[in-house]
Amino acid sequence: MSLYEAELVVTERVPAADGVLALTLRHPLGEDLPDWEPGAHVDVVLGPGLERQFSLCGDPGDRAGWRVAVLREPAGRGGSAYVHERLGVGDKVRVRGPRNHFRLEPAPRYRFVAGGIGITPILPMLAAAEAAGAEWTLLYGGRTRRSMAFTGELARYGGERVTVAPQDVTGLLELGPVLDDVPDGTLVYCCGPGPLLDAVEERCPAGVLRVERFQPKNRQDGADGEDGEDGEFEVVLGRSGRTLTVAPGVSVLDTVRAAGVEVLYSCTEGTCGTCETDVLEGTPDHRDSVLGEEERAAGETMLICVSRCRGRRLVLDL
Repeated sequence: MSLYEAELVVTERVPAADGVLALTLRHPLGEDLPDWEPGAHVDVVLGPGLERQFSLCGDPGDRAGWRVAVLREPAGRGGSAYVHERLGVGDKVRVRGPRNHFRLEPAPRYRFVAGGIGITPILPMLAAAEAAGAEWTLLYGGRTRRSMAFTGELARYGGERVTVAPQDVTGLLELGPVLDDVPDGTLVYCCGPGPLLDAVEERCPAGVLRVERFQPKNRQDGADGEDGEDGEFEVVLGRSGRTLTVAPGVSVLDTVRAAGVEVLYSCTEGTCGTCETDVLEGTPDHRDSVLGEEERAAGETMLICVSRCRGRRLVLDL
């Protein structure tokens, strides 16, 4: 199924916290935007070679506009600086999506953990859990309270379910009370910096955790394929029958692009999901930070920017 893609206009640009801007994007002709579910993100093309992914953090029922929030990252690659310094009300950007690898699955109880800008995909999940009548709590950390976005919107849920814990006041998040005794039927959703996600993964019972990463997960090197972790293998393009050789140290994405095959891609780090491709034959060696355990085990798709082959041959739907 092809993704929605359109040029949208920035109709609102407001501070959501120190260093965080909230943008509202609408169609210039007032057309409705596609439906989306909590956890979804969109690709925003800010300029040539400058494409970034932002979580949708508004109301899924509001099809007139999409809200995203952008953290200013001084050590970033230029996307956040562009948004904060150059993108204003009335400017247009090309937007593609939405995609969702962080869906809110039905459950009677949820425990949400967010760090910093990781609150953005969690925010609409809270409203959905509330509407479904589920039990839920949120533990939300950040450097300072002033740097934590949308605390005003969270206030409507009250202090019994929402714990706002700025590090300069409370120290690092105390995960034990949230994760050491998770009742059956509870799902844990976490988004934020890598160290927080790693700590949650270490504490969380198997099968209950769902995470979204903004940076690639650290991967232990090891020999996964028959020729070692970066061994040579073949990729067959299912639509044309062409066979390409993926050399050691070269990604599937770079190999198919060098052969003149047009594919969508963005982060090249295995975090955005843009290059997800159906696998027709063979077993992928998953190295992304997007797919869940069940998706990895099924082996029906792979992110071709980082993942490789467990064996000698893959057939892809390209």
